[in-house]
Amino acid sequence: MKVTALLTGRGNNTLKDKNILDILGNPVLYYPANAARKAKLIGKLFCSSDDEKILCEAEKLGHTPIKRPAELALPTSQHVDCIFHALGVMERMGELPDILVVTLANNVTITSSWIDDCVKMMMNDMSISAVVPVYQDNDHHPLRAKTVGANGRLEMYEKGISGKVSTNRQDLPACYFLSHNFWVLNVKKLLESNGEGQQPWGFMGTNIAYYEISESIDIHKPIDLVIAKEWIRDNYND
Repeated sequence: MKVTALLTGRGNNTLKDKNILDILGNPVLYYPANAARKAKLIGKLFCSSDDEKILCEAEKLGHTPIKRPAELALPTSQHVDCIFHALGVMERMGELPDILVVTLANNVTITSSWIDDCVKMMMNDMSISAVVPVYQDNDHHPLRAKTVGANGRLEMYEKGISGKVSTNRQDLPACYFLSHNFWVLNVKKLLESNGEGQQPWGFMGTNIAYYEISESIDIHKPIDLVIAKEWIRDNYND
């Protein structure tokens, strides 16, 4: 079974050059790129970006560059479009995989063992459309969420809730959020569905397995770099 990693990152960001900023002597993208490189079950490595600096750094880590068109590197661009573009390039090269591991250049909370665990889950059951890391966060539970009604006042975001809702997060059913560190995708199911699945990340399909981790840190602001450094010191061993 052919397993390929695709590192994704664009250059046009609010935090300038966030994907190649220094964290403990390495660019941010080093951590996801190196985790994929060290994963035992990954064969080929690719990187999709519009930014030559990102492509250059990824190439140092064994990733074949895929230059992303400008229209797929806008703040409004959808991730699924760059994934399909990259798969098209791979297919023309004769390198279309069975399993695609998408790694995100701005997230350092990733290890090669996590990748291998998730790939194994899919290899053992190819009816799965995706395997994705998640973390539990009852602080931001939908049962606690509010929206602003037509009268300009707060109301429950989730309509139709009856009875009392505990203010204690521990009393609420487990709530999980998708981690934006890596996603393991079943390429056949992705192409068959044309990316139409469970929203908002429809490219993950409808039969999604999960892999629980403790936290996920996306780099969007300078403070995220500080938090990421602590995570790497405590957890990164690749």
